[in-house]
Amino acid sequence: MAITVTTKDTTALSDAELEEMANLCVDREPNFDIGFLSKQREEWVLVTQAREGERLRGYSFETLERIGGTPSLLVGLMLIDRNAKADQTLRAILHDQFRRALLAFPDEDVLLGARLSSPDGLRAFHGLQDVVPRTGYRPTGEDRAWARRLAKRFGAEKWIDDHTFVLSPPSAPVGCLDYASAKGSIPDGATALFEHLRPEEGQRLVVFGWAMAETLASGKLPTAS
Repeated sequence: MAITVTTKDTTALSDAELEEMANLCVDREPNFDIGFLSKQREEWVLVTQAREGERLRGYSFETLERIGGTPSLLVGLMLIDRNAKADQTLRAILHDQFRRALLAFPDEDVLLGARLSSPDGLRAFHGLQDVVPRTGYRPTGEDRAWARRLAKRFGAEKWIDDHTFVLSPPSAPVGCLDYASAKGSIPDGATALFEHLRPEEGQRLVVFGWAMAETLASGKLPTAS
């Protein structure tokens, strides 16, 4: 059965939907419970849900906004059910998000920013340009400034190491892009970026990359590999 995606304002999200969302990780990390998800409903503008028939397979809280004038797609958190269709679910959610980014910011490059808890999450940045951090690349001063800007937007400005891009908030749970590829493989070199990350303690890697205007306009939207 195909994965279908819907996006709406977070204000339209019901308590029953929050309970359904919480149940996707009730017995595993990152343990996003109803109380935590209720706060995300207040902090983010849009919520995207992916379903296989009637069954929820993944969701995302996000916003489309300008950060210092820069068009940005910010993913507050995304959680994908860990099943055989995890990759398809991730692609479906990203496709809808980039489609909306194109409508919101026509003819402009768009920055995607998220917090990752594992190397699998880097698949969300497949097809983007100038992804930071990445293996074999030394971040510039501007890259580090972007890490601080994103940390501030994620409410963790005081806890970012702008050399490693690791967020270390003092308490959990912490929003992230939670996804495990059904393929059982991760992008080349990705493991090194997460070698010292302690996700069980709430640490997250801040990652960003650019969806170029010409790519968005072509209709060949970036999606996970």
